[in-house]
Amino acid sequence: MDSPNSARYSSRRSGETSRRHRWLGGCRDANPDNRSNVRASSQNIMSATLHTRESFDHSPVMAEEIVALFGEVPHGVVIDATLGGAGHTTRLLEAYPWMSVLGIDQDDMAIEHAAALRANSADIAQRLDVQRGRFDSIDTFLAQRNIDSISGALFDLGVSSPQLDMADRGFSYRQDGPLDMRMDTNAQLSAADVVTGYEVQQLTDVLRNNADERFAFRIAKAIVAARPIANTTQLAEIVANAIPAPARRTGGHPAKRTFQAIRIEVNKELDILPRALHDAIRATAPGGRVAVLSYHSGEDRIVKQAFRDAESNPLVQTVASPFQHHQSANKLVRKVKVAERPSAREIELNPRASSARLRVIEKVGS
Repeated sequence: MDSPNSARYSSRRSGETSRRHRWLGGCRDANPDNRSNVRASSQNIMSATLHTRESFDHSPVMAEEIVALFGEVPHGVVIDATLGGAGHTTRLLEAYPWMSVLGIDQDDMAIEHAAALRANSADIAQRLDVQRGRFDSIDTFLAQRNIDSISGALFDLGVSSPQLDMADRGFSYRQDGPLDMRMDTNAQLSAADVVTGYEVQQLTDVLRNNADERFAFRIAKAIVAARPIANTTQLAEIVANAIPAPARRTGGHPAKRTFQAIRIEVNKELDILPRALHDAIRATAPGGRVAVLSYHSGEDRIVKQAFRDAESNPLVQTVASPFQHHQSANKLVRKVKVAERPSAREIELNPRASSARLRVIEKVGS
């Protein structure tokens, strides 16, 4: 298991809410020779980003690699399935004036930030559509907008640094906060329900399945025995004390896997991912790409399996397209060779990026 914390974007701050927008932009095809239009678009987007910097000071993981790999997709709509602080999205819109983005997120904080970006830039307002919700509803969101196919999709999985850094969200084992961990603050299930309501075997299964926790049974027994548990610091202490001393001295904070596992359970992250990937691949036009940044082995196993299933789809039909790769005949997708890990320099600047793994496929059939 690589890490409990996504590095979707790093926050420079200290420490460890919604309405659907109308589709305004469509898919505009910019003249590549019209440099003044491209430059104006870039300046407008950068200006809008600066105006919202106080709420989301972020540096998205592997931003250069993500921007480069979407440069070769057909012109059209790209889905950012985990919009967050819109770090990847703003860079994509800045780089490609022909691109429109449908950004999806269930966190009110992300939706409010995107609304501010749109309010500060007419160009972003025209080319960025924002949808509050989970990414396993991609099909529904596309149908609502009468979008038949997309140019690609980006999934940047896990929890974001701003979420970790806000103690009242309850994601961090390093700060005192409520047992919450909900990405959608309107959702019913919270970490408190898991910690105070699950029986020993249920907790054991959660810790093993979601975090590969070696001491799952010991931790589960300790949690049940210590009830009632009031906050994150108390939970972290209980978990640490349940782990043998030699193990506590290696591998980072002893509570990191438990917090990861409970967060995944609360938000059903691994449950909804396979459907979301399947729907994104199916909606992608030939030549389009689906890219996924994962941060722990549970996510990565699901991504690999979904991509493997798509690659070996026996029902694929070869299509006549300038994006068709003849060597990929009878395949639905092909793997795209990319740098799978962040650079040493990026990890130095953003240590949370160290566990990131990038996988990319390109649609070659239909």
